[in-house]
This record gives sequence, structure tokens and C-alpha cells, in this order.
Amino acid sequence: MTRRRILALATVTVAVTAATAQYSYRQNRWAQYEREMQDPIDDPPDAGEQTEFAFARLRFRSPRDAYFRRYARWGTDSNKSERLFMKAIRRLTRVHTRSIEEIVDIDSDEVFNWPFLYAVGVGDWVFSDSQAARLRKYFERGGFLMVDDFHNEREWASFMAGIRKVFPERDAVEIPDDHPIFHVAYDTRHPAHIPGYQIVYGQEWERGGVGGHYRAIMDAQGKVQVAICFNMDLGDAWEWADTPEYPEKSAGLAFRLGVNYVLYTMTH
Repeated sequence: MTRRRILALATVTVAVTAATAQYSYRQNRWAQYEREMQDPIDDPPDAGEQTEFAFARLRFRSPRDAYFRRYARWGTDSNKSERLFMKAIRRLTRVHTRSIEEIVDIDSDEVFNWPFLYAVGVGDWVFSDSQAARLRKYFERGGFLMVDDFHNEREWASFMAGIRKVFPERDAVEIPDDHPIFHVAYDTRHPAHIPGYQIVYGQEWERGGVGGHYRAIMDAQGKVQVAICFNMDLGDAWEWADTPEYPEKSAGLAFRLGVNYVLYTMTH
């Protein structure tokens, strides 16, 4: 083989290797779900780091998937929203937190490996009997679910229909101001309403839901199993925290509440 051919082959090899490396970097962990997400962004370089805590988002089914633009209901605000929230956990706590989320399908027993779950658009979720049974077992094993970004009485009724398949005997209650979940790390008692991005246009409320509520499904000992942010949009507050027009006061409260909920999960 001549020197010229060797150099040409080496050049091609280097180019292919570089292209492959670039392609591999672009293969985000959850690329297969990005079409269902509202706001997908690329993984950071440390995405594969093994950490103490990972934020897990619940992937469920809804008859209204793709009704809101092109994405699924579970993927609202994802995954920019949770990425910025995880940066906040890293900055505001000493919890060794993964930089990317975990997506957990409701049909998978993988759900039992993640003690903290987050779900949005739950006013449109629908559970099969097996999915409801899996979630009940998840809670019986100590799991915690935070739900967010659903509004108005129709969505509340649909949300509670799902909850009653999991807990037929439970009702939602307003979380009392002195409950530990509001002051694990930050004093968030009497929390204000946290609006979605529409607030920048002067619209306080979303989809006709008026009156913000911090509610919960609790066990017999008063432990929160499902933390409910109703007529609220913490996910938007996280997602748009880096946008100058979104109110910093709302974004800051959303981060502090989220941190409290995560630390409550880890300590109670």
C-alpha cells in the first residue's frame, strides 16, 4: 500500500470516528420519547453519572394524547422543566442529583425502583386495572407521587377517578400549613398560587381553573403519598425560570416547594 493510500485511509477513518462520536453524543437517553415531549433538550455531558437521587417522570396513557399540540399529556413541559429543576436541587441542596430525568412507564415494574415520581396533565389520565394495582403496590412500598399542571373541575374529577381506582377508600385533603412537607428545608407555609407561562400575558389562571390548591392523598399516619398541585403549574415555573419575562418570585417558590417535596420523600 502506497504512502498516499495510507494517508487517505487514515483521514477517512478519523472522519468516520469523529462523525460516529458526534452521532453517539446526540443520541439522548430518552430519544425514543422525544416525540411525546413538549420541550426536549439535549443531554448534558454528565448524563450517565450514577448519583444518589434521580427525578422520575411517570409516563401514562391519555385519550387526549396529542390533543394539546403534538405531544403526549405526560410529556408536558418535558424535559427542559425537570432539567432546570434538577439544577436547582444541585444548587440548593447537598443531594447528589443526576442531571437527567428517569422516564418510568406505568406498565413497567421499573416504577418500584424510583421512590419519587412526578406526573403532569393528570386531569386526563386513564388507568387500567393492572396499572392501578401497580400504583397501589408502589404506594404501599413507600412510594411518593407529585402531580401538577391540571386545572378546572372537569380535570379534577378525571384525576380523582384515577385516584379512586388506586385508593377507593381515600379522599384528597388540603395540606395543613404546619405539615412537615412545607418546611423540610424551606419555610413554604401559606404558599402562593404558582401560575403557568400565560401569566406573562396577564392571565393568572389556566383553562378555566380558578383558585390554587395544595392538596394531598395521605395514609392513616398523615404521611403524604400523593402531593397535588391543583390549578397550579410548577412545571412551567421550572421550565421558564431562565426566561426574564416569567416572574422570579413564582419560579423561586416553585423551586423551593419542589426541593421540600423531594427531601420529604427522602426523610419521611
